[in-house]
Amino acid sequence: MTLQQLRYLIAIAEYGSINAAAQNLYASQSNLSTAIKELESELGITVFTRSNRGVTLTNDGTELLGYARQVVEQADMLEARYQNKGAAHLRLAVSTQHYAFSVQAFVNVVEACDACDYEFILRESTTAEIIDDVRAFRSEVGILYTDSFNRRVLQKAFDDADVAYAPLFDADVHVFVGEHHPLAKRNRIAPDDLAPFPRYSFEQGTTNSFYYSEEPLSYLPHARNIRISDRGTLTNLLTSHNGYTLSTGVLSAEMQSGIASIPLDTDEGERMQVGYIMHNERRPSPLLLRYIEELHAIIHANPSVEARED
Repeated sequence: MTLQQLRYLIAIAEYGSINAAAQNLYASQSNLSTAIKELESELGITVFTRSNRGVTLTNDGTELLGYARQVVEQADMLEARYQNKGAAHLRLAVSTQHYAFSVQAFVNVVEACDACDYEFILRESTTAEIIDDVRAFRSEVGILYTDSFNRRVLQKAFDDADVAYAPLFDADVHVFVGEHHPLAKRNRIAPDDLAPFPRYSFEQGTTNSFYYSEEPLSYLPHARNIRISDRGTLTNLLTSHNGYTLSTGVLSAEMQSGIASIPLDTDEGERMQVGYIMHNERRPSPLLLRYIEELHAIIHANPSVEARED
């Protein structure tokens, strides 16, 4: 087993295909294929299942990937320590649902980093992809929400992915509308008040289940639905059309102007809980701990949510 084989393994897992990994590594596809076949033969396991759509890690491959990342990271740190005057390569990869506070915490960590050698990755993604990113060690942490409706299903997904969930805060469900929306001046909104207006929600790809939705109460029937995949489009829709979305009530800086956040009245007093997941076999890096600290700082500064203890 060589470091090169482990680097190839990590790249193929991240890019989802041998061809894409080869292109990004400026290596031949045959070299990568041979390296993985030799690694599988040496260890007596199958690392990837192969199909026309690319490759997928097996259970053995996922376990090996976790060890491979640790070995390569340690090797890179050794190299940096003794060849580059002690400047270690820093890395932080975050997968998150479309929350501005998680992006702001990421930006704060980036701005505070004065290292010469680093790699920061932020993925705003679907719920299923967030869980899979953490499972496959593509990301150190994933940010997502749970509630009484989806908690049992998501906990099963967490257990299957060998990840642990930690809560960040609890919040009442809020309605986001543009400042000129007919409901914008309300102190509270009832679900029936929303019936005439389009509902905006984030697309969940092939796992388009109510349980994996980013928005609470997604299981309630609604005649007019618009699905999107990025926060910029959501902001534009909210400020220019009379639609709405449901979320935590935490408005980002870019959404403070032109958007109103109004509590939603529900018979059950439905609440959201936002938290983060980490792989059980991953030891948090100093950058990851700093990111979690930034999350807590932003949350504690927001009066509309109930922060959980650090």
